[in-house]
Amino acid sequence: MVMMIMKKLRTPSVSWDEFCCASSTVFRVLAYSTQVLTPTHVANTSSTATGTTLYHRLVRFRDPSVVPVLDQWVGEGRAIDQVDLHKIIKQLRKFGRYKHALQICRWMNDKPYLDVSYKDVSVELDLISKVYGLKQAEEYFNKIPNTSRVWQVYGALLNCYAKAKSLEKAEATMQKMRELGYSGSLTYNVMMGLYSATEKYEKLDLLMEEMEQKGIRIDKFTYAIRLNAYAKTLEIQKMEKLLLKMEADPEVLMEWHVYTLIANGYLKASEKEKALMSLKKSEYLIRPSQRKSAYEILLTLYASAGRKDDVYRVWNLYKNIGKFYNHGYLCLLSSLAKLDCIDDVEKIYEEWEEQNTYFDFHVPNLLITMYCKKGLLEKAENLVKKLIESGKEPNASTWSRMAMGYVKNDGMEKAVEAMRKSILGSFHGCTVDTATLSACLDYLDRKGHLDEAEEMIKSLHQKGHLSQGVYMGVVKNLSRKPLLQDLI
Repeated sequence: MVMMIMKKLRTPSVSWDEFCCASSTVFRVLAYSTQVLTPTHVANTSSTATGTTLYHRLVRFRDPSVVPVLDQWVGEGRAIDQVDLHKIIKQLRKFGRYKHALQICRWMNDKPYLDVSYKDVSVELDLISKVYGLKQAEEYFNKIPNTSRVWQVYGALLNCYAKAKSLEKAEATMQKMRELGYSGSLTYNVMMGLYSATEKYEKLDLLMEEMEQKGIRIDKFTYAIRLNAYAKTLEIQKMEKLLLKMEADPEVLMEWHVYTLIANGYLKASEKEKALMSLKKSEYLIRPSQRKSAYEILLTLYASAGRKDDVYRVWNLYKNIGKFYNHGYLCLLSSLAKLDCIDDVEKIYEEWEEQNTYFDFHVPNLLITMYCKKGLLEKAENLVKKLIESGKEPNASTWSRMAMGYVKNDGMEKAVEAMRKSILGSFHGCTVDTATLSACLDYLDRKGHLDEAEEMIKSLHQKGHLSQGVYMGVVKNLSRKPLLQDLI
């Protein structure tokens, strides 16, 4: 398959340095286009007489494989526009539907009448890593001839390692790219992001010095990564010094999110006034297309600064954007919860109940968490009861939060029952609140209710939270308390 792809590959039309200069995101090497795909746009080239588009068929499709949809489209005698396929792949990736995106990539590979570029290969490599893991991504990469491993492909591999926080392999790939002359701003930004994520902060300055020595442009992403690391480590003077350098750089256009990074650093360092000044600067730089995401971050930061009036001021700006959905309410509710304004949280929750068009359990779960943390268990129970009566069965997260509240308020029998419901309602691979689970198992162990403990552990195993070996070992020695602790 890989060799067939290589035979179809088009030669890249831009150099590495040109690409880096033109990139608008740190991981641009993996993107087909910066244009947002809309049904209307796709309809321009892929529409049928009835208005149905290939975009609609693929994006709305929920079966395990989208290949039959593509085959049917071709079987109906309809044209395939490769540009549209690229944009559909990008949209599917945006939705987190990596398996479907990969299926389209592989379907394209099998069609001799479709060209495959090096960018296509890099996207497929990234998708393989997301769907099947690093091992299969490496196997795919190793089948690509050395002569065809251009900077896009190496960049995709480096990004896979960075996303997986595989430090040694990322460093080895970075060194290989240096040797091949593929190291540009993008490469260094990916490595700096990885070092920051793995708290190897001492290596960030070394990379920036290397960039300056080699004449590699330090762009806005490089600055942002280093500023964020300074904020995390509370190196406020160094953060301020680098900010001044960034502001003086004629090639860098200052954007709103830089000042939110700075404000976050100031807040962590308890320099509230400087934080507020940075947030005001941030607001001045917000472009109309950026308002939604910017306002959501500002809500959180103003709450961290204890500025309730500013939280509501930004919320009113947010509402004036136009139609918005649950995420905005979640940002506001979590901000008000951070300010410990329970009356305001309840008021906004009632507003959400009246206006929401798509129910999202994250919203009531946030209020339930606040009730449980404050010991208002009756209110939490009433909210759960109201949800059930309205036909909305509480999910695993709801019961986990209730269990946490019962544990905090010495209601262990109810905690055990809620935790049991949480486990039974969970899906494979989801996170279990280990502190609450530990308290429930410890309670059952102390009471001598080993049958109930075994049943709970069995449910954990059935839901994929315990391997077969751990499950058998714990059940075999259930009365030995240290093993229960080892389980957690």
